[in-house]
Amino acid sequence: MELRTDLALESHEMNRGNGEGIVFETEQVTGMNIHRLHIATDSAAQRLGKPVGRYITIESLPLNDNYRDVKEQILTISAELSRLLPPEGIVLVIGIGNTDITSDALGPYAAESVLATRHIQGELARSTGLSSLRPTAVIAPGVLGKTGIETGEIVLSLIRSIRPSVVIAIDALASKSVSHLGRTIQISDSGIAPGSGIGNHRLCLNRETLGIPVIGIGIPTVVDACTLVCDLIGENEGSTLSFDRNRTLVVTPKEIDLLTERGAGLIGMSVNCAVQKHYSFEDLIQLTA
Repeated sequence: MELRTDLALESHEMNRGNGEGIVFETEQVTGMNIHRLHIATDSAAQRLGKPVGRYITIESLPLNDNYRDVKEQILTISAELSRLLPPEGIVLVIGIGNTDITSDALGPYAAESVLATRHIQGELARSTGLSSLRPTAVIAPGVLGKTGIETGEIVLSLIRSIRPSVVIAIDALASKSVSHLGRTIQISDSGIAPGSGIGNHRLCLNRETLGIPVIGIGIPTVVDACTLVCDLIGENEGSTLSFDRNRTLVVTPKEIDLLTERGAGLIGMSVNCAVQKHYSFEDLIQLTA
């Protein structure tokens, strides 16, 4: 059976080795393990079940642990994110998810922490000393069940209207391992598939569908129950175990409220630091207070 995961790192581990078309490296920065995986060919993408692209996985302290060294964590995450951003142009940040479901609310909550600046220009920017702000637009478009509109349709309309140079899509992810919940951040330039973590596939947000670079960033908040069982008992994709996929069950940590709140704040401020390079961490804290 297929083990469901949004983390390219886990797919790489299940693949048991680099292989042709895959470049993998790991380093430690400020106490955080950073894994960089580059899937360079279509054949490698097929083996791992992930699109061609660069995947950065950052393993940090559990978000329900003592919330210390938060500045160092944010600056480390923002440095990795900034390497994928084009140097100029409008940034469109999309918070994907459903605020009625805590484990799916990471994207909208993170969007609330991102500094929207596209409207700060001209005399307003000069008089407030904010003329160096990079124009950024932020939206949490909701989910199809509430709006009747696909997230991809909303994003395409916005792109045609404001013509951003890049989209940053924030979404909750699914992991195959409980150990990665609430302590792993994945950044990728391959885009994102809303709802894929719970098997609810929608229009993918990537360069092919939107026409501009799309950077996906997220934190795992759920584990598919079938995948969890196989992971715990050591089964793999060749397992003879069978499950009724029509009865989807996902598992979340008991501290999901805290994990979502802290994870959203961490990602939101990391996006701010990556986008607004002319301002210090302390400046951005003041601007978002």
